[in-house]
Amino acid sequence: MSAINPTTNTTAPQNSSSTSKTDNTTLDKDQFLKLMMVELQHQDPLQPTDPTQFVNELSQMTTLEQTTNLAASAAKTAAAQNTATALQLLGHTVTYSDASGNTQSGTVQRVQFTSSGPTLTINGIDGIDPTSVNEVS
Repeated sequence: MSAINPTTNTTAPQNSSSTSKTDNTTLDKDQFLKLMMVELQHQDPLQPTDPTQFVNELSQMTTLEQTTNLAASAAKTAAAQNTATALQLLGHTVTYSDASGNTQSGTVQRVQFTSSGPTLTINGIDGIDPTSVNEVS
């Protein structure tokens, strides 16, 4: 009986200037499961892969996915908390540090919501980061 030689990739190289596909070196859950299924389909029946290895890999992938979901949830919670905190400052007199580090004070007149989070308008000055507020009275 003759030996079976492993196959090699015969796919033509992809054009590196293509913008339709990003150069991503990480696997998501679906890619991982597809890769694992291909591995199972092409394993040597006379020397099967240790099944505990697959269980360990699935466990690690599940843990990673849960950690990623938890981080996303924590980020959403933090953003909501920042929004609520900024809204609570409306109408209050605050002391804050301006961009040059000087201490200023004034009344919060408006809260704007930007892509980077809420900003305050204090005494007509827009774009003040709520984290620069030192004191509320």
